[in-house]
Amino acid sequence: MFPEGMPNMEGLLEQAQQMQEQLMNAQQELEEARVEGTAGGGLVTATVTGTGDLVGLDIDREACDPDDTESLADLIIAAVRDASTRAQEDAARRFGPLAGMGEAPKVGTEQGGPVIGIPPPGEELPGGGGGSGVDI
Repeated sequence: MFPEGMPNMEGLLEQAQQMQEQLMNAQQELEEARVEGTAGGGLVTATVTGTGDLVGLDIDREACDPDDTESLADLIIAAVRDASTRAQEDAARRFGPLAGMGEAPKVGTEQGGPVIGIPPPGEELPGGGGGSGVDI
């Protein structure tokens, strides 16, 4: 029925379903993961989820100077950026082997909340990019 050399569509669909399941499991792990970033030699510690949501902020009393709130603000921003960078690196480690096709999906946020770059089944890509039109 199919010419020789034609890919086994059933096998490809099964492989795609397995990969989708692995990606969904990895995304769940990211949502549950906690990653810390620090600034000021540990004066400020920010904790984010693996998807980049800020869930904790610890500020040492030594960082609190009522006459210098700008420095504290800078430390907070630096700690959050450090945590976010570490979360992105963690996501790359988790998704890299699953992607098998180059760079891992970027972790970030869209208007509705955190986005890994892989939509759930039946949903379009962020920004209305659509997909193949095939639901798996």
